[in-house]
This record gives sequence, C-alpha cells and structure tokens, in this order.
Amino acid sequence: MSRPSQGVMVPVNGLGFPPQNVARVVVWEWLNEHSRWRPYTATVCHHIENVLKEDARGSVVLGQVDAQLAPYIIDLQSMHQFRQDTGTMRPVRRNFYDPSSAPGKGIVWEWENDGGAWTAYDMDICITIQNAYEKQHPWLDLSSLGFCYLIYFNSMSQMNRQTRRRRRLRRRLDLAYPLTVGSIPKSQSWPVGASSGQPCSCQQCLLVNSTRAASNAILASQRRKAPVSRLLPSSPQGPRTSSEELERYWPGPPGVPPTCPRPRPLRLGGRGLQWRPTLCPLWHLPVGVWVVGVAKGGGAPPHRRRLPGMTGILLCAAGLPVCLTRAPRPILHPPPVSKSDVKPVPGVPGVCRKTKKRHLKKSKNPEDVVRRYLQKVKNPPDEDCTICMERLVTASGYEGVLRHKGVRPELVGRLGRCGHMYHLLCLVAMYSNGNKDGSLQCPTCKAIYGEKTGTQPPGKMEFHLIPHSLPGFADTQTIRIVYDIPTGIQGPEHPNPGKKFTARGFPRHCYLPNNEKGRKVLRLLIAAWERRLIFTIGTSNTTGESDTVVWNEIHHKTEFGSNLTGHGYPDASYLDNVLAELTAQGVSEASAKA
Repeated sequence: MSRPSQGVMVPVNGLGFPPQNVARVVVWEWLNEHSRWRPYTATVCHHIENVLKEDARGSVVLGQVDAQLAPYIIDLQSMHQFRQDTGTMRPVRRNFYDPSSAPGKGIVWEWENDGGAWTAYDMDICITIQNAYEKQHPWLDLSSLGFCYLIYFNSMSQMNRQTRRRRRLRRRLDLAYPLTVGSIPKSQSWPVGASSGQPCSCQQCLLVNSTRAASNAILASQRRKAPVSRLLPSSPQGPRTSSEELERYWPGPPGVPPTCPRPRPLRLGGRGLQWRPTLCPLWHLPVGVWVVGVAKGGGAPPHRRRLPGMTGILLCAAGLPVCLTRAPRPILHPPPVSKSDVKPVPGVPGVCRKTKKRHLKKSKNPEDVVRRYLQKVKNPPDEDCTICMERLVTASGYEGVLRHKGVRPELVGRLGRCGHMYHLLCLVAMYSNGNKDGSLQCPTCKAIYGEKTGTQPPGKMEFHLIPHSLPGFADTQTIRIVYDIPTGIQGPEHPNPGKKFTARGFPRHCYLPNNEKGRKVLRLLIAAWERRLIFTIGTSNTTGESDTVVWNEIHHKTEFGSNLTGHGYPDASYLDNVLAELTAQGVSEASAKA
C-alpha cells in the first residue's frame, strides 16, 4: 500500500510556500492540544487565501465564512489562531499537497463520534484512506500512521484493534481546497513613511499593521461618525473635546500632527492603565493605545492570566476598541451584582434545579416500546426502509444481526403521527442502540414519541433576575442562568462508562431578556435541564478534547454586553431559534406542563 502525498512546508516569514511554478493544493491547519494538526475546511482555506493575497501580514476573521468559528481570528504575522473569548492561542500552518490527492479533489473522509456528529480525519489520514479506496483495497491498517484502527471499505466502518469497537465512516464530496503556484503574493497596501518611501518601522505601527485586516473588517461593519470625545480618554476635568486639546495631546506643528510621535503616558485612576496617543498613517486619524499591566503568575484570577511578559494592548480608533494582539474581547459578564439586587424571575417558581445521576424511564424490553408507537402494515409499499436501506417488502437488513423473540424480520410498522414506515426489527435495533429511555424518534422527520431524555451528567442550574439590560432590550432587566457541572465518572449511558470526564468552563453564565418570550424560553430550558438535554458528554468541536461536557444542540447566549462572537445580543432571531431547537428536542409548553 502506497504512502500518502506528504505535505511540503517551506517557511518564509512564518508562511510556507511551494517551489516556483509547481502547483500545490493549500490546506491551512491548526495544532490542537494533542499535538495533531487539524485541517480547516476548504471554505475556510479559500477565505484565508483570499485575505493572504491582499495582505500577507494581516489577520483573518474566521467567523465571516463559518459561524461556528466566530470566536477565532488568525494573525498571519505570528501564524497563530486566537480565540477572542478565552484568549487561547494555537499555532497554524500553511501546508501543501499534491493536486491529485483527496483535498485537491474535494474528498473528505469522516468518522461518526459518540454524539452522532461527523468528524473529519487529519489530512494525512484522509489522503491515505483515499489512496487505498481508489486502489480498491478491501481494508486499510492505520498503524503506520500511529493509530490502532482498521478501515473496512465494504462496511464503511472503522474498528479499534484493541477494543474491537466499530464506528461508521463516510466519504463526502466537498469543495476542493485552493490551488496555488509559486510564492506568496506581497502586500499591496503596506503603509509608506512620509519621507523615506519605506514602511514605518516603529513598534506601534508594526503592531497596527499586523492586524490591519481584522480591525478594518470590524470598522467597516460598525463604522459611524464619532465625536472627538470618543477618541480621547476622560480625565477628572471631563472629556477632552476641543481641537486645541486634540493638538495639545498630539504634539507637533499646528494642524500637522506627526506620523509617529513619542508616546505620552497617562495614568488613570491608579488602575495601572496608560493611554499612549499616536497617529498612524494607516487610517490618517488619531489612534490611542491602552497599555494594561497584567500579572504574570498565579496572583491574577484565571481569566486575567496572560503569558509571561505579555502586555494587553488595545487600539482605540474612531471610538471602537480593536485589539492588536488579538481581536476585542467580548463582554462576557455584567458588572458586579450584590445579593440584595438579585431577584426571583416572576412567573417562574424556584431559583435552582438539580439533576441526579440517572432517572431514565426504563421499559420492559425494546419491542414493547417500539410497538407502543407503531401501527402494523399488512401490505407495505415497495419503498426503501431508510434505516437498513432494504425494500420494505423484503426482510430487514438486520436479520441475522438481531434476534428478538416474536419479531419477524419482514414485519413493517407505521409511526402513529408522522406516518413513516420501517421494518419493526430496524426500529428495535435503532432503539437498542440509543438512550433506551422509553421514547422513540423518527429517523426521517425527527418527530419524537414519548418523553425524550438525554445523558447530561449531574449538576445544578440556577436562575434569577439581575438589574442590568441586554443590548436590544434596554427597557427590561436580564435573566441570568448559571449552569454548574463538576467533573466525574461516566455512567452506563455515556460513551466510555467508568472513565473520568472533564467539565471545562463551568460555571457557565447565560442570559435572556426578562420579557414574556424570554420567560417562556427559561421555563422550557428548565424542562430540558430536568430531562438532561442541555449538555452531554462527547468530543469538543472547539478543542477536539474527548470525554468532556459539551453543549447538546440547544444554543445559549453567553456574552452579556456584546455580540462579537455571535453568542450575545442584539440578535433579533435568537429567541425564536432556541424555541425551535427546544421543540426539536421534544420540549414544548404542552410537554413541559404534562
């Protein structure tokens, strides 16, 4: 079996490029915590390449092409990916592969994780699998790549050689990755100094230039005229608003501010902040830099800690704060609230809900559950059963795999409400492979029969009113929800029973407006929490960590005073969207009252 096409890495200023006049497929990849290079999708790679052509030292806002990557920005200068809400930095690289390999053809190989979602293989594994598939090999051993898995193409499955556990895999046709020839194009918009004709080399301009693309993108979407007072820090005597103050603050000949004046420190309120005004030719407008001293060690709270020697630097242009070393941090939490200001939510009894380890409703056997929701079909139509993909007029594809007393493989049933038809044995197999909680979900239309429950680990949910308003809801107070789940041991309903699971980022704070629809969403979220549907244990889409607590398809707003990552307000459609997601999980007002 041949080896895959290997990536070519040739660094130039932190960016790799292929040899001159040789066509290569470009795949951008990021390094996860397990030291594995994970590929971005083809759509994201095309976006990065487009930004790269315009500015090889700029920044790429990934949320512009993929909503799930809204918190992330790539700094092409340092070749790192930044997560705005946590400050996490990860290396990225620009890798190259043969145009005839899987990424050049737009072929993606994926495996199904425990949550039912599909995860793409690392690019070298994807190329290896595709090579074996094209040569019509019946199976593939991945041990040469350091993985104890066997790939079986006949059954389209992956088997762990140690545990013998199987997972489904699939081959999907997607957008081809971008093709490039030669070296990286140079930036066409590098700022030029006033006299020398060369780029300005002062540290502040270098910092500004390194993130020009990100800040321009944010400014373009939120640009509005702002008074001079927004460009200058407030002082004990009030904001500086006059043009005389402006010229006095930026020293130089009257009416002709210098390009890069020497910073003039300004201490504010003893808080360790310094305002360093400057004027950069990038936008030809006043620019200020906040220099924030931060602790290097354990003396600072976890969310304030930075790498040793790092300094938080913010660029204030036209009144909008833009981060240089990373994009502006979202406002995740409201101002401090005293206990006396916290009130119960009107119309919603209680202030806390707890879940126990397990309260799933067990049935006597899977056949009884399935038969409860089915009507027998004597003369089934000549159509496919969408579970086993065999014709309904023939025996179930699970004949010989499952043996259930009284269940003949040719029996067909129709679900009561939606009317979709399946082999009875196929539905029994599907139910036996799921949560076994007494409910059944139609695999075609997702209609839920019975009360669906999940596999959320034990924890606590608190909710109350705080005296602050969300953007877009100025006349209402805010409902704050606090979820807290500790680490623990996985139970029999979880992917790896007996193994420890992690719970990152708890307690998690979420926010709703205190209006009629917001209180309705809260009541349904309480019902979903009690049915263990808010969280589950699986693999994090953000970090790739397995056996950890993750969200379970019911979106929450975790930003308080901004919407920089897409997880905050204003968002006019959020409440309607989350109601639809709750309905899809079988949580509605009627079911909550039952």
